[in-house]
Amino acid sequence: MNPFINLGLALIVGVVCGKIMNKFKVPAVAGYIIGGLLLGASGLRILNGDTINQLAFLSDFALCVIAFNIGSELELSVIKQLGKSIFIIAFFEAFGAFILVTSISYFLTKDFAISLILGSVSAATAPAATVMVLRELNAKGPLTSTLLGVVAVDDAICLVIYAMAASVAKVFVNHEDITLQKVLILPIQEIVFSVLAGALLGILMTALIQYSKRDSELLPFVIGTLLLLDGVATLFGLSPLLTAMSMGVIVANVSPQKIKAFTILEHFSPPVVAAFFVLAGARLNFAYIPQIGLLGVAYLLFRILGKIAGASLGATISKAPANVKKYIGFGLLSQVGVAVGLAITVSREFPGTDIGSIVVTILLATTIITEIVGPIATKYAITRAEETRL
Repeated sequence: MNPFINLGLALIVGVVCGKIMNKFKVPAVAGYIIGGLLLGASGLRILNGDTINQLAFLSDFALCVIAFNIGSELELSVIKQLGKSIFIIAFFEAFGAFILVTSISYFLTKDFAISLILGSVSAATAPAATVMVLRELNAKGPLTSTLLGVVAVDDAICLVIYAMAASVAKVFVNHEDITLQKVLILPIQEIVFSVLAGALLGILMTALIQYSKRDSELLPFVIGTLLLLDGVATLFGLSPLLTAMSMGVIVANVSPQKIKAFTILEHFSPPVVAAFFVLAGARLNFAYIPQIGLLGVAYLLFRILGKIAGASLGATISKAPANVKKYIGFGLLSQVGVAVGLAITVSREFPGTDIGSIVVTILLATTIITEIVGPIATKYAITRAEETRL
């Protein structure tokens, strides 16, 4: 079958599974993942590795759309109101997972390099599933705004943690030297240039939105700028998530026609985002689950514990509202997309070592679980906080 047939099947099966999940009061995103599992490596193998690679550009674009939507929620008034708590919560939830997973991994393996890498990748939270659930519930309120801010900032923090951990791990594996350039300067440089590139493209999009007179012009301008952003980020080794988020922040705070632009993208994006989750689910293979052993189970449990406890601690320290303290951690459990990307990065940076195979196996196996549990936990948090607008 050609990619068009595969993509068509992916969308139809994914949406049908999403509607079935809705019948059981489960977010549709869990259904998209299950649809991918049915069509992918764990099921009928219609979406095989070659097909997923052919459609990889769609997943990259979907992540940019999702990150842009996150940025669109971060208006200056919201940042001023929640800014301090967003950064403090993001710091504690990321380092909470990193410290707990690194500690339990070292206790079980006595291998410092593997422990550091597992700990660093555990800090990542995939924004896609969280944003999808919030939009499905039409959620509004302090918890929703804080959650959007935290998943946005989390990517930058994870980038620094992983870069530092990977540099130290390579010392143990390859006997390389630790340098300030590798550990700190390069990751911070990537973050700064990603934000600057996003800001410049945000100014460009604002001008194009102002220039357009009809919806038939506006949508191509918005999509074209997002595609341009994806290409620029890839070409210059920047973070597409941070770049797109930065562009969204600029448009949200500068463009007088921002609502029109975000609304038209919201109408365009559902099939793109649905395809992203189906393709992510297709990558996951149930055959990995029996292989993860005690280390994999410990990674899963201690990551969840670190995220929830760290987020609650950060919310308490920053004096966030009561509902944020209680429920913020439940919206930070998903890891698909980011997990797959990090797994690929680890296998490239540590070729021919146990680190690559162990980390890839654990990440892909536990992602199957977190992508079913994560959206359900997010819905639970938002519902308990009474921020749904359905």
